Amino acid sequence: MPRPYDVLVAGEINPDLILAGPDLEPRFGQQEVLAEQADLTIGSSSAIFACGAARLGLKVALIGVTGADLFGRFMLEALMERGVDVEHVIVDPGQQTGLTVILNRGADRAILTHIGAMGALRADQVGDELLAMARHLHVGSYFMQTALQPGLPGLFRRARALGLSSSLDTNWDPDGEWARAAEALPETTIFFPNENEALRITGSASLEEALDRLSDEVPLVAAKLGAAGGQARAGEKAARAPALPVQVADTVGAGDSFDAGFLYGYLNGWGLSDCLRLAVACGSLSTRGSGGTSAQPTLEEALNTLKQAGMQIG
Repeated sequence: MPRPYDVLVAGEINPDLILAGPDLEPRFGQQEVLAEQADLTIGSSSAIFACGAARLGLKVALIGVTGADLFGRFMLEALMERGVDVEHVIVDPGQQTGLTVILNRGADRAILTHIGAMGALRADQVGDELLAMARHLHVGSYFMQTALQPGLPGLFRRARALGLSSSLDTNWDPDGEWARAAEALPETTIFFPNENEALRITGSASLEEALDRLSDEVPLVAAKLGAAGGQARAGEKAARAPALPVQVADTVGAGDSFDAGFLYGYLNGWGLSDCLRLAVACGSLSTRGSGGTSAQPTLEEALNTLKQAGMQIG
């Protein structure tokens, strides 16, 4: 029987307040610094991923926790407008929806986060009945999701028993500990680190060494390399794809759009190289606009851009 969702996302839900300017640098001592632009946008790795996957044509549902507040309502309305099913989101009046403030200087950014409800979702709140409605389970922002961490290996095992594949994007560890993610990796189908995260999690001196170590734990690893594109490994198979040349507005959420592109290909039975090419196209094209979702491409747009770059799928 067909399942109503291609992807179930279990993750954090918060907006981003993006302040932009080429020389943006906060100064204490009550010194006022002027930003050239301010945008309140869909934030959080999981929500940006969900929007990117829906934009490509996948059927996506999101479960997470928000407060019954202005930021929570903003996020739920914005997600629905982008085709993400938020029926399963838990609105908790006792929680405050988190917020991330991004100081954007174009190719680089600083990130300040009030975690709020971002860490509130528990694995036992993702029931088997909901899991059975999806083909794939994606978890983002592992290190922010503190309540989910202890139960995540078991959640991935339950998902696998119900016929789902799974993916994990840890993002950065603000505590700098990194080792906690190792518990979930053996239960994960696809791991989506960026280069720095792969090096930190494995304690490796090079990306190749990190991919070797991760490939011993995870069937498929797709690493995001920023301006250098992406690299993937599935056992003995390997692939690399360059980034596409675009005029970068900001890089917020590019990695999440990369994940969405890769999973579109994976869920449609594409080969490793084609999955990676679509991932890199989606990540590259997403940087053209402010925020993580405003420039996410449709499938047709991503495929046409790849064709123009001489990297046709298939």
